Amino acid sequence: MTILFCDTSALVKLYLQEAGSDQMARAARDADQVAVCRLAWVELMSALARRARERSVGLTTIDEARLAFTLTWPQLLVVEITQELMVLAGDYAEAFALRAYDSVQLAAVQLIHRELPGEVRFACFDGRLTKAAAALGIPGV
Repeated sequence: MTILFCDTSALVKLYLQEAGSDQMARAARDADQVAVCRLAWVELMSALARRARERSVGLTTIDEARLAFTLTWPQLLVVEITQELMVLAGDYAEAFALRAYDSVQLAAVQLIHRELPGEVRFACFDGRLTKAAAALGIPGV
């Protein structure tokens, strides 16, 4: 079983056409399961709202992306926010000099990597976060 864990920088590319969207569509098709951290919901909604405010994407496109995300959310494997996750994220924030939510994303993919059978791949468009995942033995897309 192949699990594709998407941080929000990768997840948004599944709902809005931008650089990296084709790569993400292929990676999602090739995976048996797409996984996210619970906080991806608010991060994705925030990213869409920012694009709407900046008018970098049309409002109709934003509305369609929100709807598509909402409809596909139940199909995603969602890593819940737990104390174990927060402790691990705190450790990673220090060890890898990551921002708070990046540390949470890294901890979430690491928990899946440790606890679920099969291959876990990490989809992310942040160099520092991708490098930290690789240091933990989690390959990128």
